[in-house]
Amino acid sequence: MGRSRRRRPTAPSPAGEWTARWSAVRRRHGRQGTEQARQAVLEATDDLLAEKGFAGVTMEGIAARAGVAKQTVYRWWSTKTDVLVDAFLQDLAEELTVPDHGDIALDLRAYLRQLGHFLSRSHPGAVFKALIAQTQHDPVFADDFRARYLDEQRRRDRLPLERAARRGQLPTDLDVAAETDQLVGPLYYRVLVTNEPIGEDFTDRLVDAFLRRMR
Repeated sequence: MGRSRRRRPTAPSPAGEWTARWSAVRRRHGRQGTEQARQAVLEATDDLLAEKGFAGVTMEGIAARAGVAKQTVYRWWSTKTDVLVDAFLQDLAEELTVPDHGDIALDLRAYLRQLGHFLSRSHPGAVFKALIAQTQHDPVFADDFRARYLDEQRRRDRLPLERAARRGQLPTDLDVAAETDQLVGPLYYRVLVTNEPIGEDFTDRLVDAFLRRMR
């Protein structure tokens, strides 16, 4: 019985190889272009909200400022509130990180200073205030915003205390939720109610009061 002959693979034709490479390049550039357009929409939304307030932001205005078609915006978001929340959450993730110096005093001072600046003096902070104002008039939006923002922010706010408890710097039975409220609550009160400034001296006093309680 004769040995079967193995078929040698057919080399791709130059035209076929060029077409495959060009298709891959187009897909890659298409993904890059899509992400650039999405980022342009989010940045335009931030800018318009800061300039015009919540009522002045429209899907048409967002598209025009971003330099994309209105249909492009609707492809990713159904309403302007969807865009606004995504823009805010992206800013939050990029600008508000929890430091880890290995020391509770250093961590809390750095984090509360950062949070105070974010809420009271940054561009995303102005977006946050506009979104909170909208929650007072739109219960459906309020529920969605709290679900998407508050859970993650509460986790972020508690992190310095949880890390310190694991390091043995705080009691393991510490009521982390209650202590977190006492640390960050005054910042939100000043931002949303009294409009008083939030400087480092103010946030440092909150940390000092917490450390005294722990002693």
